[in-house]
Amino acid sequence: MSIIEGRVVSQSYETIFDQGRHPKGKIGFVLLATEQTIIDDMVTLIPKGVGIHFARVNIPDSITNESLAETAPDLTRAAKTILPDGSLDVITYACTSGSLVIGEDRVHELLNIGAPNARASCIIAAVVRALNAVNANRIVVATPYLDEVNTAELEYLQAAGFNTLEFEGLNLEKDSDMVRVAPEFIRDMAIDLDRPDADAIFISCGALRSIDVIQEIEDHCNKPVITSNQAMAWDALRLAGINDKVAGYGRLLTMF
Repeated sequence: MSIIEGRVVSQSYETIFDQGRHPKGKIGFVLLATEQTIIDDMVTLIPKGVGIHFARVNIPDSITNESLAETAPDLTRAAKTILPDGSLDVITYACTSGSLVIGEDRVHELLNIGAPNARASCIIAAVVRALNAVNANRIVVATPYLDEVNTAELEYLQAAGFNTLEFEGLNLEKDSDMVRVAPEFIRDMAIDLDRPDADAIFISCGALRSIDVIQEIEDHCNKPVITSNQAMAWDALRLAGINDKVAGYGRLLTMF
C-alpha cells in the first residue's frame, strides 16, 4: 500500500520470507512468578539461532510443597501464551522442586494441553536424563530447599534409581533468598559435600546461580557436575534436535 496524491493505492509485491532469527528451533520455558535466575542462564547457555521464550505461573515468594503443588492448574494457561502459532519445538517447566512435587508425567500433560505441538519436559526429568547421560549412580546433592521439599526430592531421586550418598539443604523458604546465595558459597558447599565414591555432584534449584561455578567444581573434583539450569538447557536442546556443544559449563553440555 502506498499513498499517491492523497489516495491509498494498493500495489502487489511478492513477500519474501526466511526462517526468522531462530532457524535452529524454539524453546519455551514456564517459570515461577518469583524466578530471577533462569532467563539470564538460558541466554548464556542456549546457542545463537535458537529462540527462547518465557511465561510465568503464579506463586508466592514461598517455596513449599503446598505452594509448588498449587502451580499445577496454571501450567496450561502459561503454556498457551508462548508462541500460539504452534511453532514451539519444546516446552519445559523450569522449576526443579515444582516438577517433582507435581510429578513429571502430570507436568508434561498440562504443558501439552497448552502447547500440543511441542515436546514437553521439566527440570526434574532433565536432571534424571543428565545424570544417566554421565553414567552417575552414586550422587551427592546440594539444595537451598526446606526440609519438606528436600525429603520429596530425595525420595524422587531414590525412586529413579540413584544411590544418594549425601544430601544437604540450606532450609531456605523464599525464592528471593535463593537467588542471592553467592556462587562461591555454592562452589564451596558442593566441594565440601563431595565424596570420593560419588559418581557426580547434583546442585538442585533453578534459582541458584550454580552455572557460574560448574567448571570450577568439576576441575576441582574431577567428576561431572549437574545443575538444574544446565541440565534443563541440555535437555531442551536435545529434545529439539540441536547438537551444538557449549563449553565452559561442565562436560554435560559437550555431550550430545
